Amino acid sequence: MEYVAARDMTKDEVAMSSRLPRLTPDALDAAQRTLYDAIAAGPRAQGAQHFDLTAADGSLRGPFNAMLFSPALGTALQEVGAAVRYRTSLSDRARELAILLVATRWNSAFERESHEAIGRAVGLTDSEIAATRNSDAAPFSGIEHTVARTVLALLDGDLDDAAWAAASRDLGTAAVVELTTLVGYYSTLALQLRVFRV
Repeated sequence: MEYVAARDMTKDEVAMSSRLPRLTPDALDAAQRTLYDAIAAGPRAQGAQHFDLTAADGSLRGPFNAMLFSPALGTALQEVGAAVRYRTSLSDRARELAILLVATRWNSAFERESHEAIGRAVGLTDSEIAATRNSDAAPFSGIEHTVARTVLALLDGDLDDAAWAAASRDLGTAAVVELTTLVGYYSTLALQLRVFRV
């Protein structure tokens, strides 16, 4: 079966094409329910909601439904995601810039949709968001320019000595570790979303 990108499909076609059934709250075992509650009532569900975390039937949207099929891995993965989103030294704008660049590289429609909404809420302009769709670091300056260039290099697989020197000087070693983790985490989600046809 040839995969058609979710952005080219209607919502009904996307729902029908998923390789994993949607798990509703009443169908979960104890371990799945614990993970579901951590996601649905955790930090992602607090404050303003810029995208729907759950579908009308209560099932989790995006990559979160897949996490329920392996609660041990899903718990670890969602905890990494929560740390990346809520407990790093990156500014909100820098974090969303980085996530959007990963979403573009892997053509992850769900991540792009959800994080463009979050990006707008934290101050990314439409022209800056358009730049992320083209993997373009040019509109960004200062720390954000370094973040964009670092993420693009990481998506190519490595930081050469010059990129490492610039990133560690401008961002600090901790932020480079955080960006490396962010790129890995969102690349993992993009892979799962693609493989499971979410």
